[in-house]
Amino acid sequence: MTVSLPGRLGLRDRELVSIVGAGGKTTLLGLLGNDLAATGGRVVLTTTTRMATNQITEPVCWSDDPARVEEQIRAGVALFVLGGAVPGKVTGLVSESVDVLFAETSADFVIVEADGAGPWLIKAPDLHEPVIPKTSTSVVIVVGAGALGRPLGEVAHRIGVAEALTGLGAHDPVTPESAAKILTHDRGGLKGIPSRARVVMAVSNVTPDNEVAVAELAEILDRSPRVDRCVTIPRL
Repeated sequence: MTVSLPGRLGLRDRELVSIVGAGGKTTLLGLLGNDLAATGGRVVLTTTTRMATNQITEPVCWSDDPARVEEQIRAGVALFVLGGAVPGKVTGLVSESVDVLFAETSADFVIVEADGAGPWLIKAPDLHEPVIPKTSTSVVIVVGAGALGRPLGEVAHRIGVAEALTGLGAHDPVTPESAAKILTHDRGGLKGIPSRARVVMAVSNVTPDNEVAVAELAEILDRSPRVDRCVTIPRL
């Protein structure tokens, strides 16, 4: 029996899930939203940063007013809640508004992309990042499997921070050990996570070419006392 993505992530009956990191956050947001809605869940999708316009699906509520959001929530259909738009991008909500939506609407699940990384595959956050709502119940830290074995400078967002956390130079290859240093450091992947939130590591875009290195990374991540579980997601 195949376990669903929400099941693999260990989600409970009602959650505010923040997704951070790099290498597949938006894809995970969409997959998770669809899976939860498909089982009859009342699902809100949003971001505390920006997303490309072509990554947004209907229906959309262009307001963070809990009453207006409540009017549009439907079981079985994931609802995007957004703040506005600029050329090519949509803007999300401030983190406090996400907390209010979770507290004051009937949404079973609020899923928020709480970090930005563009096309990069591993993220070492800057001082102002990530933007995680305080009442998040679970935080999923994403890393792209394709980062493993490639030079740090080709795959890391915020290269200066990544170098400081790992001791690597821009031309040094990312090993499972160095990736784990970024992902489990309190100034890296664990930065800004509420103390009560569960932490799930998600290694995305796993292929036969990188599955051995991914298995090594997952083994290291599973040993971190702050990590509830580590899941791997194959390339779609």
